[in-house]
Amino acid sequence: MPVKDLNYVAGVRCTMGSATLADHVPAVDDHVVRRLREAGTILLGKTNTPEFGLPPHTENDIAPPARTPWDLGRSAGGSSGGAAAAVAAGLAPLAHASDGGGSIRIPASACGLFGIKPSRGRVSSGPVLHDVTGLATSGPLARTVADAAALLDVFAGTEPGDPYTAPSLPPGETFAAAARRAPGRLRVAVFTRPPVPGVEAHPECVRAAEETAGLLRELGHTVEEVALPDDPALGEAFTRVWEIVAAIRPVPEGREELLTPFTRLLRERGGRVGGAEFATAMYRLRAVGQLIADVLQAPGAGYDVLLSPTLATPPLPVGGLRDDADPAAEFAALLPFTPFTPLCNATGQPAVSVPSHWTEEGLPIGVMLAGRYGAETTLISLSAQLEEARPWAGRHPGMW
Repeated sequence: MPVKDLNYVAGVRCTMGSATLADHVPAVDDHVVRRLREAGTILLGKTNTPEFGLPPHTENDIAPPARTPWDLGRSAGGSSGGAAAAVAAGLAPLAHASDGGGSIRIPASACGLFGIKPSRGRVSSGPVLHDVTGLATSGPLARTVADAAALLDVFAGTEPGDPYTAPSLPPGETFAAAARRAPGRLRVAVFTRPPVPGVEAHPECVRAAEETAGLLRELGHTVEEVALPDDPALGEAFTRVWEIVAAIRPVPEGREELLTPFTRLLRERGGRVGGAEFATAMYRLRAVGQLIADVLQAPGAGYDVLLSPTLATPPLPVGGLRDDADPAAEFAALLPFTPFTPLCNATGQPAVSVPSHWTEEGLPIGVMLAGRYGAETTLISLSAQLEEARPWAGRHPGMW
């Protein structure tokens, strides 16, 4: 299986999608890579990512763009677009990926795959580039729920120095086992309107969520429609933190001019964010996490799962988001494309994208399931139930 090119593999070039690191060869393995070695996997290579994994497409200055195998004129999404394209095209059985604002779930939706963004602290981000914001995590991309769950078992576990730790599984429990058992009757809240002012979801994305909600009712679950309030404060807080993430990426001295306009813009903005402003943004993200946790676990009225579209649009054309001439416009276009996914990075709760729908043109559309913090097993069992009811692993793009 391949490793996303944001992560270190000792002795293997790691560009992080940036021309500034074209010759960078790390001397150490990231913890997830060490776990892959210990599990006996064979490294096929590194998969493409946008510069530092910042935008939700996979178009950089050092490699061709990642395209969804279902339509080579369209983007595989990002930032794990290379990983998703490799699995969807049959180049790899499954892949390592990572997600800081939707970067596993976005390409899973665009490429017709199942992807898991684990709970904050479930997978170590060390030992070199610990994610101090708590937004990002490694996770699996696969064609089946069982494969993704088995790979999460490999990734999962804390390491010395980790700033976050997720609740441990009960003794003897595994994520793979969760994929082999029924989830029980669950309470599911469905929302199809993006919690972002002025953003509307494409009818195909809404239809995918509504059809999945209907299937869950047929399977015996309690499904209720809800509406999340429009809250511009969440987007503003996430933006401040994302700008800081861009500003602290390791760029060799004297090579800033090789950065893409989008990265330069974010780094410039991040450099102007003061300590108090950054702390305030982090407090807002944590407050959202508390709010969602309270809603999910409210006595007698809580929910086990939140269901929504993964994306607000079907897969976009290659180049549909990247705008070197106006990087500010590129940044402004990101949230209307992916208004649903960043919420779970802010809260730290687990989320998956299920390939439940295809358009008449044959484009895949994903549906997102989010669970309580630490409750990946619930999402895995429910996803496996959906997969059994409406199998998707046998669908392949024409290039197969």
